[in-house]
Amino acid sequence: MKVLVRLMKIIELAEVDSTNEYIKRADFNCDTAVVARKQTAGRGTKGRSFISDEGGLYISVVRFYNDFCADDAFKIMVNHCVAVCRTIESFGIKPVIRWANDVLVEGKKICGTLIENTLQGNKITRSIVGMGINVCNEFPDELKDIATSITQHVCVKPTVNEVKNRLLKNLENDYSVRDYKSYIDWFGTTVKLLENGQTREAIALDVSPNGRLIVKSGGTIFEINSAEVSLRL
Repeated sequence: MKVLVRLMKIIELAEVDSTNEYIKRADFNCDTAVVARKQTAGRGTKGRSFISDEGGLYISVVRFYNDFCADDAFKIMVNHCVAVCRTIESFGIKPVIRWANDVLVEGKKICGTLIENTLQGNKITRSIVGMGINVCNEFPDELKDIATSITQHVCVKPTVNEVKNRLLKNLENDYSVRDYKSYIDWFGTTVKLLENGQTREAIALDVSPNGRLIVKSGGTIFEINSAEVSLRL
């Protein structure tokens, strides 16, 4: 199933609380991208705050669907994560996807993605996908060991606008789960699974077509859901 993100309208803001929340308030009726130079209340997955000072690319895309089965929701994640990876890769940097939706460079987070779907029955009628790519951000001391930006890995430093234009172009393409998995280099290694404050180790084997992580632990192979379990590499 193709889920192309063809953008009919682009709105650029100097500052906003959250590009995802802006889209919800605006109640658009056509596919739209909202870009902000700064967010004052950016959000990540599971309600975490997301620092969004100037120097990053903060963008949300709203897409409307007519007949999109909720069972195929992972396709939305695939298209946006791969588009982000292709964008970062275009600057000569090697990105790695940390299941399900974080993008790392040299073990540090360079992009996070937040997806909010609207459902009617078993159909997705609207998706809002927020992406925050660190371009030339300055990080507080507590984040310097876990976050990185594009400009820390290149000689010729791109502008936020250049990164935005490349991302918008890549978002016009349709990607496969194979494309998604091509940015994962940790299959076959031991990973840490965090669930309800408890940590256990498992060997990561694969990602299923519906986005579940396939792991092996204690001789048993099973699948886990990113909504219930977090992954640490």
